[in-house]
Amino acid sequence: MEENMHFEVIIIGGSYAGLSAAMALGRSLRNTLVIDGGNPCNRQTPHSHNFITQDGQVPAEISRIARDQVSKYETVKVFEGLVTHAAKTRDGFEVHTSPGTTFTAKKLILATGLRDIMPDIKGFAECWGISAIHCPYCHGYEVWGEKTGILANGDAAMHYANLVSRLTPDLTLFTNGPSTLSPEQMEKLKSHNIRIIEKELIEIKHHNGQLTDIILVDQSKIPLKALYHSPAFEQHSGIAVELGCEVTEQGLIKVDDFHKTNVPGVLACGDNSGMRSVSIAVASGTKAGAMVNLELAEEEF
Repeated sequence: MEENMHFEVIIIGGSYAGLSAAMALGRSLRNTLVIDGGNPCNRQTPHSHNFITQDGQVPAEISRIARDQVSKYETVKVFEGLVTHAAKTRDGFEVHTSPGTTFTAKKLILATGLRDIMPDIKGFAECWGISAIHCPYCHGYEVWGEKTGILANGDAAMHYANLVSRLTPDLTLFTNGPSTLSPEQMEKLKSHNIRIIEKELIEIKHHNGQLTDIILVDQSKIPLKALYHSPAFEQHSGIAVELGCEVTEQGLIKVDDFHKTNVPGVLACGDNSGMRSVSIAVASGTKAGAMVNLELAEEEF
């Protein structure tokens, strides 16, 4: 691919949201480039669920099928690389990549995803997405009835307990230090037979990512099959901030109902700006692609 090639739309990120946006644009005959760094946040997850027609499929296989289907649209190109810099120009945007290639476009779609920040607990990262899980809708059915834990505190713990308690009769809440639960919250959890442990976690024992035991600071061991946790996260790419896009208090790119950011010509979709789910990422990408096509059509017509 030659340097300084111009496109109508550049999509930064080639996972579910980015490829969905590319399909919408390809079907509208828009000259589109997808730039993908190949490092999705769910790369360790063995199976994807709660996505109709793809329930139980390997995430990488969903991406492979999606890329094969998008490649059939001749106006869509895919470039393997990492975007290092993007800037607004008089006619649109200029995007620089780590191989040293520069592209320009009228519009940008950011489908850059998020990067999870693992808690400082030995073994957690190895279990992440396998038996250390974040979403009851994505993973809960597969550990139905098993010994299950929640690693959270305060209101976040109550939110998880409310959803997970119906999936297992054997549920333990690990606050990983002194509880910040109110007396009313403590009483409600106990009324649902949910154990509360305030000791710190120091290790997760596992076999190839499949959790077996939680080790506490006093070296006591608690058998467990699954642990729910919502780790801290950050934007996978700094391009949105570099372009001047607003970010919410939660650290997500701020978008309106049409996936438009506050920067004209820049849209965002997928995990970087919404709920973390494969099906929702796909839907958001389709909508962002349609909105970009509409913007271009209105400018041309």
